[in-house]
Amino acid sequence: MSQSVARALDLLDLVSRGVRTLDALAEEAGVHKSTVLRLLQTLESRGFVAHDAGHRYRVGPAVFALASDALDAVDVRAAAAPVLRALAAETGQTVHLATYQDGVVTYIDKVESRQGLRMYSRIGLPAAIHATAVGKVLLGGLEPAERERVAAGLDLRAFTPRTHVTVDGLLADVAISAERGWAEDHEEHETFMNCVGAPVHGPDGRVAAAVSISVPNVVLPHESVLALLPALLDATARISTELGARTAAPSPASVPSTSAPTASAAPKGTP
Repeated sequence: MSQSVARALDLLDLVSRGVRTLDALAEEAGVHKSTVLRLLQTLESRGFVAHDAGHRYRVGPAVFALASDALDAVDVRAAAAPVLRALAAETGQTVHLATYQDGVVTYIDKVESRQGLRMYSRIGLPAAIHATAVGKVLLGGLEPAERERVAAGLDLRAFTPRTHVTVDGLLADVAISAERGWAEDHEEHETFMNCVGAPVHGPDGRVAAAVSISVPNVVLPHESVLALLPALLDATARISTELGARTAAPSPASVPSTSAPTASAAPKGTP
């Protein structure tokens, strides 16, 4: 029975990664087609997979319902949801919520922008700790020794010429970000994207999550993205309050002084 469960889970994983046909699934799993078909039929009866007229398999609705229920069980996501949507409506930009666990930063909620452009990020996918605003915020929320340990174990892949590729450089940036109460990704993960991120605190005062605003260069320049910080910091303070945290409001000195336009003032015709 345990072997059957393991094989069924392996098949579900393969289907979720785009392996579609019975032959391909059997080859990838190293299992006879008759066994694969029997397991797929069981998964389909419970709604975990589905197939079309061409007998190509895809993930079924039960998977999405299970994922949604699991994410809803995370208190921070439930508390943050209305605030994230209000922030996205106010700024007109993409908003992310991410959490950290065991060396991995994961997006647990996302509100798309009003722009035509869409980011690659998806709920449930990991974020690059060293090259994203949420990653730096969450890394900065760790104890110094743990922060150094995690940073030392990262694959510091250079996504762009601005990406941190040394542990010392990353830790210096994270320390500054933690002290001022917000972090940024200035074209560090994608050359055409700027992001600002800020921490959400739990009732124990520790960083429980991170929220970011992401904006393509064609929509707003870097300086104008920094101008969204007051709205971001207000949103994270409200979420922290919902979680029972007692956090002081960010000091005005921690937010760059700029008169750059907000999203609503973006040039007409931008995507």
